[in-house]
This record gives sequence, structure tokens and C-alpha cells, in this order.
Amino acid sequence: MVARAGVPAASSEATRHVMQANRSKNTGPELRVRAALREAGLTGYRLHWKKAPGRPDVCFPGRRVAIQINGCFWHRCPFCGPSRPKTHPEFWEQKFARNRERDARNARLLLEDGWTLLVVWECQLKRERFDATMSRIVAEVRAAGERRLPAHAVDVGVVPAWRLRAARARRRGRRS
Repeated sequence: MVARAGVPAASSEATRHVMQANRSKNTGPELRVRAALREAGLTGYRLHWKKAPGRPDVCFPGRRVAIQINGCFWHRCPFCGPSRPKTHPEFWEQKFARNRERDARNARLLLEDGWTLLVVWECQLKRERFDATMSRIVAEVRAAGERRLPAHAVDVGVVPAWRLRAARARRRGRRS
């Protein structure tokens, strides 16, 4: 196994193959969102459009809506708390920090440019939450088409903070 400069070698050949199989475009969550958008009659979007700051996963240029579909592991989902790799923790912390910085920069650029940014987390596209998440996305895209919305960012499918605190309290109660 040969590592690139600054990138530690994979701990095994199997790990190397698993990491190589991760794609940056046309991921499973992206494909599900796009299929649901088509099913809702929302066509005319662009994929990874070069003219939009940060090349969001799905763009509706006429409506000025960008949809960013984040994988929970790579973008460090604040809602499901993905695990952290045990090997090479320093490398991974730097990698995750760079990803978060890039996400924040791209969001800032989109908002400054007058776009509505919909951020969708992979965990919000699971079977039990998919319909609710997609109905929120469809509603936001349609609203942007009906009237010009001011630039804003929306975390789609996000659980309210009070509900997260209550769930954490229940889990702590069970561990006691």
C-alpha cells in the first residue's frame, strides 16, 4: 500500500478498497433525492453546477435554490453523531475540519450570492424520515419558484433542539 504525501496508509487492504469505493458524486442519498424531485414534478435542475458557488449537489438556477446533500460521516452530522475512526485520529480530525470549513465557506458564498440553500443530512433520508424530509424540500423549492425569497439557509428535516435534549436525557436515564 502506497500512501500519498500527508495521507497515512490504510490499516488494511480491505479498508483501502472500502475507502476508494466512496464517491463524491451520484451517491445513494443524492440519487434518492433526485428521484423524489422528479416524482414531484420538479425538473430543470442542474447537477454540480459550475456557475453556483461551491458546486452544490442539485441547483435550480431559475429559482436560485441549491440543495447540498451531506453524508453524515464525512461532514460530521450534528444530529446522529457518527463514529470517529480509531486509526490515525489526527489525520481524520484535520480532514473533518477541512470539510466543515469548506461547507461553511460554500454556504456563505451561496447566501451572499442570493441563493436559498437547503442542507440535507444523510440520516434525514432514512426510510422513516424520507417522506417528511422530501415534502419539506419540495415545499421550499416550490415556494422559491412562486416568489423571490430572500437568501437563507435551511437545515431540512432537522429535529428541534428541545426534542434532541429530551432524547439524550432519556438515553442517559436508561444507562444509569
